[in-house]
Amino acid sequence: MDNQLIWDDKYNIGVEIIDKEHKRLFKIINKLFAFGEEEKKGKWACKEGIKYFKEHAMKHFKDEEDYMESIHYEELETHKYIHKNFRESTLPALEEELKLTDYAPDAVDHFLGVCAGWLIGHTLTEDLAIVQGQASKWSNRLPDKEHTAIKKTIIQLLYDMFHLESHVISETYGGEKFGNGVYYRLVYATEEDEKKWEIILVFEETMLINTVGKIIGIRSNKLDTMLVNAARYTAQQFVRRVMKKFPSMNIEECTMEEENLLTYNQFQEVLERKSPQVSLLFNTGAGYFSYCIIAPHLLKNTIGTPIETNNAMVEIEKYLAERKETRTKKNKVLIVDDSIIIRQGMHELLNDDYDVSTVKSGLSAIRAITLDKPDLVLLDYEMPVCDGRQILAMLRSEKEFADIPVIFLTSKTDPESVKKVISLKPEGYLSKYLKPTDIKIKIDDYFKKKEALI
Repeated sequence: MDNQLIWDDKYNIGVEIIDKEHKRLFKIINKLFAFGEEEKKGKWACKEGIKYFKEHAMKHFKDEEDYMESIHYEELETHKYIHKNFRESTLPALEEELKLTDYAPDAVDHFLGVCAGWLIGHTLTEDLAIVQGQASKWSNRLPDKEHTAIKKTIIQLLYDMFHLESHVISETYGGEKFGNGVYYRLVYATEEDEKKWEIILVFEETMLINTVGKIIGIRSNKLDTMLVNAARYTAQQFVRRVMKKFPSMNIEECTMEEENLLTYNQFQEVLERKSPQVSLLFNTGAGYFSYCIIAPHLLKNTIGTPIETNNAMVEIEKYLAERKETRTKKNKVLIVDDSIIIRQGMHELLNDDYDVSTVKSGLSAIRAITLDKPDLVLLDYEMPVCDGRQILAMLRSEKEFADIPVIFLTSKTDPESVKKVISLKPEGYLSKYLKPTDIKIKIDDYFKKKEALI
């Protein structure tokens, strides 16, 4: 496993007791990543490491809550709720899965993925909000009574429809990656009051295969067009049955306005741009499952291609082909640029031949590199807050990421600017003014030369 957590100044919130414990938790997670690679002592080391991580997480939560109370932080109760959910639901559920599977690789990956993602997201949002005077991401959650009712309804439906005895892992699921996921988005709307409900269901691939797949008699352990189509209509019935339990959702007046199959990056983008009113993560025993509700207003920008009757088969086959293609051994390229035009243009230029992901800031770049180490980073040199120079300096300071190749994207081609870029010892630089075909040729040439040296 190549993943590691990189600490940088962006994680500092300026409170010594909190920053010190954050750094310690990062180190513990990194040791657990390393233990996962050592088969001989992996199981024992994971047990001890998880115990150590849990002890420090609990101490950190108490210290953090004491500090918030001392400064009369308005979001204290919300923050306590998030801590309690992680302490009493997420960690115990992940530990139970590890024990039941005897620390199987998939279970270890689940644990590390959820904990690492939770720690990063919580530090960069909830903890920074303490000193920045911002509202919590979860301050717009549904009231506890309705939230609990939805949770119980979903658990009951999972049992009624699939005979799965599920339990909640997180009531504040922040989009942490678990296994190979299928991300399915539905938008319902009412004509009279123009209210919209955006619902995203996340299925771990194994869950679909073990439930819908078995029902329709598919023997393969892989997704195919028939299975995804069946899952779509099953999911629609599932959502309508959940909504029917709650009069406030006006299910009888709602029509399905849009549906999409999302990539993981698109799913993350949705959660980053909108605070969900419900975001639940379940362990069904057959795989992980998440149910997210964003209401009452739909995001302004449409995400993905809408699935309609006349294009359903084409879109599903395209989606499966893209998933299959991304799992083949393609070089992973991360594009970091604050311009959406540059990000989209580079993605379109490279996506056919590379596994491309994009982020819009230095902070997002560090998180992306932490969770999924790329083979090449195309890094905008001129960005606000955290520029290309700072990002490369952080990468080079960490042993695990010191060898990640970086090519700068720059709009400045004068000798002095080029000299500054070259002094940082990147793999090279590309002018944004080059023709797209020339940029593609240079990136192809880089990988050809790299492969020739292997």
